[in-house]
Amino acid sequence: MPRTIVIDPVTRLEGHGKITLQLDEAGIVQDAAFHVTQLRGFEKFCEGRPFYEMPNITARICGICPVSHLVASSKACDAILAVRIPAVAADLRRIMNLAQLVQSHALSFFYLSSPDLLLGMDAPAEERSILHVAHTHPSIGADGVALRQFGQRIIELLAGKRIHPGWTVPGGVNEPLSAEKRDTILGMIPAAKAAILRTLEWFRGCVEKFSAEIEVFANFPTLFMGLVDEHGLPEYYDGSLRIIDSEGNVIAGELNPAHYAEFIGEAVEPYTYMKFPYYKPLGYPGGTYRVGPLARLNLADRCDTPLADEAWRAFRAMSPRPLLSSFHYHYARLIEMLHAAEKIESLLANKAILDKHVRATASVNSLEGVGVAEAPRGTLIHHYKVDENGLITWANLVIATGHNNAAMNRGILQTARHYVQGENIAEGLLNRVEAVVRTFDPCLSCSTHALGRMPLAIELRAPDGSLIREVRRN
Repeated sequence: MPRTIVIDPVTRLEGHGKITLQLDEAGIVQDAAFHVTQLRGFEKFCEGRPFYEMPNITARICGICPVSHLVASSKACDAILAVRIPAVAADLRRIMNLAQLVQSHALSFFYLSSPDLLLGMDAPAEERSILHVAHTHPSIGADGVALRQFGQRIIELLAGKRIHPGWTVPGGVNEPLSAEKRDTILGMIPAAKAAILRTLEWFRGCVEKFSAEIEVFANFPTLFMGLVDEHGLPEYYDGSLRIIDSEGNVIAGELNPAHYAEFIGEAVEPYTYMKFPYYKPLGYPGGTYRVGPLARLNLADRCDTPLADEAWRAFRAMSPRPLLSSFHYHYARLIEMLHAAEKIESLLANKAILDKHVRATASVNSLEGVGVAEAPRGTLIHHYKVDENGLITWANLVIATGHNNAAMNRGILQTARHYVQGENIAEGLLNRVEAVVRTFDPCLSCSTHALGRMPLAIELRAPDGSLIREVRRN
C-alpha cells in the first residue's frame, strides 16, 4: 500500500514546519514537500503605517535576525528619503550586520547542527542538543556559546540592546559610536577569532566522516546569487547582485538590487506559506538558485581579509567548480564568521568610525524604495511604496530563506529517496532528512510571506485515518 510519512515538527530550526514524504507500494519515496505552516502577513498589516516605522515593525518578524530586517528596511527608507547617508553611518550599520551574522551563524552551527556533527546522525534523539554537546565536548560547546555572545554583545554595545534594537533608522543611525565602546569591541575580537579558528580546524578533521551525507544533501546543480562589491569580493551591506551557474560561470553580474523584480520572479505552491523565488530568464523551477554562505563563497573572487582568504582558498580547493552539496553550508558559515570578525576589526580601526555625524534627514522625496542586504541566510529584500504623506501603500519582502525554498524542497526529496526505503525506517534516517534542511539554516518565521493567495487545507478524517472530506482555500 502507498503510504505517507510526516515529520512534524522539523526540529532544531527557527520557526514551525513539517515534511511530508509520499511512498509508493514498494516503499520508495516518490515525492516530498516542506510545509511552512505559519503565516505572518507583515506586508499587509504594514499598509497605512508611516514608512519611518518600518525598520522597527519589520524587525519584529524575527527575534533571531532582527538586525537583518533593520538594515534592509532602513535602506529602503533611505531610498524613499532619496538621501545619501553619512559614510560613518553606513560603516556602523555594516558592523552591526556583521555582528548579527556571527551570532546567527554560531547559533546555527553550534546549537542546531553540531549535535549531528559531534554525536552522529544516529545518536539518540534526546542527546542531540547543545546541552549534551556541552557535556560531551565542553570546549566546543563553550566556544559556541562565546561566539554567539560575541555577536550579541557587539549589537548591544552599538544599539543598546541585543534583540530588536532601534538604533538603525531611516537616514543612518541614531547615535554615534564612543571610543570606549569601540575599544571594548576591539578587545573582544582576538578571542573570537581564536575560537573560530579552533572550530575550523576541528571541522576540517571531521568532515570526511560525512561523505555519504555530502553526496545526497541537496547535491545538485543550481544557480547561486549574492552581493559583491566592484572588485568581486563578498559584500554584506551594499554592492551589486551576481548570479553564477553550477560551473562557476557568471550568467548575470552587476545587477542593480533595486531592480530585483526585473530578474527575480516569485512563485507560490498550495502546500506552504513560503514563496518560491526564481531567476526569471530560466523560469520556474528551472531558475532555482541558492543564497547564503555557500552561495556567497562560491560566487566571490575571494575574501578580502588575511585569515578568511586563507580559509576560503582551502574551501574552494575542494572542487575546481562551485561546491554544490548544501552540507558545505556548515563549512562556509565558519569562514564567514572569521571574515566578519576581521571586517569588524578593520572597520573599527578607521578613526572616522567615531564621527558624530551619523544621520541624514529629509522628507519623502520618492514614492518607492528598495533596500537589499545580505542576512546570515542570504540576500534580503525590502520593497516599499508610499503615498505623498509617507504612508505605506504596498510592501513586498523577499526573504533569504525563501530564495532557498525550491532547493530545500528538492534537497529533501533527494535525501529521502536515498535514506527512506522499505518498511523499517530508523529514526536516524529521518533525522538526515531533517538535517538537510538544517544545512540551509532556514528562518521560517521570516520566510512566511506567500504572495497572492493563502493556501489552506482542512482535512476531516475518520478514526481509522481515512479521509472523509477535504476543504481547500487557495
